[in-house]
Amino acid sequence: MTDRTVEPSAPLDGHRLFNTPLECGFRLLFALDACRPKAADLQRLISYDYLLVHSGDIAGGPPSLHPPVPFRGSEWIVKRDLVRAGLGLVFARDLVTKTLTPSGIIFSGSELTTAFVALLKTGYAAELRLRAQWLANEFGEASDEDLQAFMTERVGQWGAEFDRISALQELEL
Repeated sequence: MTDRTVEPSAPLDGHRLFNTPLECGFRLLFALDACRPKAADLQRLISYDYLLVHSGDIAGGPPSLHPPVPFRGSEWIVKRDLVRAGLGLVFARDLVTKTLTPSGIIFSGSELTTAFVALLKTGYAAELRLRAQWLANEFGEASDEDLQAFMTERVGQWGAEFDRISALQELEL
């Protein structure tokens, strides 16, 4: 058996490690577990994924899990395929339930979701657990329409501080 070490910054086998469907699916497990027994549709889960990662964008929210990046609000607009793929991965392993309703497909956590999430003990998992509980408390009772309006109203502001910094740097004083 050989000792194979990988540098922390080196990609494994040339694949991206950040914001992959697997990482997104794991984040959504925490959100669905914290919101149990409530179910959520794809659009709500897209919002939840953004809010879990960028909780610091919300007044009174915990610090963001990931560093702020310019134009991060646009992530909310383009996450649909990533979230769908992440949900597909965790559903294929029976970690979430999927139900067809008259208004579409909804996803929910199950006892297996809770058991699986409880097994994850890293610092990142602990921080994610904290943010998922905050998310459930802050947005879990909001209607789909209210959550959509909240996100739509603010999406252009998130990451715009980088625009202001760039504009200030271009000024000749």
